[in-house]
Order: sequence, then C-alpha cells, then structure tokens
Amino acid sequence: MTEAAFAPQDAAALLRWYVDHGIDETIGEDAIDRFALPPPAAVVAAPAASAGPAPSTPAASTPAASTSATPTPIRAPAAPPVVRAPVPLESPQLAEDAREISRRATTIAELEEAVRAFEGCALKRTAKNTVFADGMAGAPVMIVGEAPGADEDRLGKPFVGVSGQLMDRMFSAIGMSRERDLYITNILFWRPPGNRTPTLSEQAICLAFTRRHIELARPKIVVLAGGTAVKAVLNTTEGITRLRGKWTTLTLDDGSEVPALPTFHPAYLLRTPASKRQSWADLLSLDKRLKELGSA
Repeated sequence: MTEAAFAPQDAAALLRWYVDHGIDETIGEDAIDRFALPPPAAVVAAPAASAGPAPSTPAASTPAASTSATPTPIRAPAAPPVVRAPVPLESPQLAEDAREISRRATTIAELEEAVRAFEGCALKRTAKNTVFADGMAGAPVMIVGEAPGADEDRLGKPFVGVSGQLMDRMFSAIGMSRERDLYITNILFWRPPGNRTPTLSEQAICLAFTRRHIELARPKIVVLAGGTAVKAVLNTTEGITRLRGKWTTLTLDDGSEVPALPTFHPAYLLRTPASKRQSWADLLSLDKRLKELGSA
C-alpha cells in the first residue's frame, strides 16, 4: 500500500487494531534487539613501565646526609583502579544478583525496598511505577499473577484494572476480599511495554524476588493466575489448560512447602467468558481446601 493510497480511515482502523492487541504506547523509532551481544568493555591502559631503573640523584654533601644510616624508601607507583564492565541487562548474572539480594531480606518491607532499588531489570526503564503488592500481608491466600498492565503501572498496585475488578467479584462470591483474606502480587514488578510477553531473562530476574516474597508472606495457599505465572513459578512447560484446577505442592528455596492451585488469569476470562465455569470450580476447590486447613 503506497502512502497516497493510505486513507485516514485506514490509519484510524490500524491504530484501533494496535490498541485492541495491547500496543498502546511507543518506546522509540527503532526496535531494540535485546538478544544482541553487549559492546566490548573499555580497557583501561596501565601506565607504561619504565625501560630501566631511574637514575639516582647524588645526595647533597651535608653533615646530616653523610651521617644518615637509613636509606629513604622508594614507593612504587599506585596501581590503576580496576574498572568492571557493566553487566548486560539480559545476563544470567543479574538473576544471581537478584537471588542474593532477596536472600538478605528478612521482612516483606525489606524485600519491597530491595525491589524498588534494584536496577538490573530492563523493564524498569520503561515502566512508570514499581508494582509490588496489594491486599493483606500474611493473608491465608496469596495470588501470584503475571505482570502489571497499564492501569497497574499507572497506580502502582496489582490487579486494579478491569481484570482485577473481575477477580475481586470472583473471590467475593466465596466470601473473600483483598482487604482481609488475599495478598496479591505478580512475578514481574514492572509492566512490559505494550503488555508484551516478558523474556525468560526478565522472568528469571523477578522470580528470584517473587519466591522470596512467598517465603516471607507464608500463605497457607498460593493461587497462580495465568499461564506465564504457572510456568515460571512451577518451573514447567505444561500449559495452563492442562494444569488448571490441579493442586500441586510448591517447594520454596528455604525448604518450606505450600499448596498451589493454577487457574486462569481474569484477563483470559474477559476474552473467553465460557471459561468462567472452570474458574468457578477452581474457587470452590480453593474454598474447600481452606476449610480443611481451618482458614475459612
């Protein structure tokens, strides 16, 4: 299609198509190749060594100099500072750094502070806010979703958009609310541009914090909402349609175990309302398990 044949109504239709598919903002004129190798680090040249020993300067013939028995020590030149090359934003080392930082946190407040100060995830550069958690810390049920959307990025809280409102209504149907019974987070703390699927590297970096988050929150049950969260937290390649509604045990890094229930993400239910029946069955199963644990 030539530029002359591109009518205004066609341009408007294209923009609506972009918005319908989650492409609601532009980041730059050129695409970013996040898999490209980083540029070589600059090498700091050491000072050139002298070709031979420095010529000695004859001492002045003074009585003090002639009677001194201790020679003046000659100090070696200071070594040049070691310059560490920056770690590429897709490097596996960043996931190790995140894991080490998260282990140092002994409370949820310390972990949140560490997440907000962390600069190793490229998503933070394009996000408006860090989206850490919402609800009641220490609640019996912890919901782990996928990633913040546009509303979550704007307000800095997870599940506050249309899908979050649906989730609130769903849990309200079994007598639960985020103010009393739920603690909510995502495996990612920053919104991917255009709601794109996060890379495996981005997931690994944030997941180090998320697993520690679960350890510190100590819920009785973890609900994994959406295929991305299920695959990342359970470290599986099985799809959400196969795992949905099937109870499993999540083993954390400190050796503790917690029951986990995979279920559909509310955003998926908005696109496919026929699946709400299956999600309702998951909620009933959750309610039954809570009563068995004495938490309902």
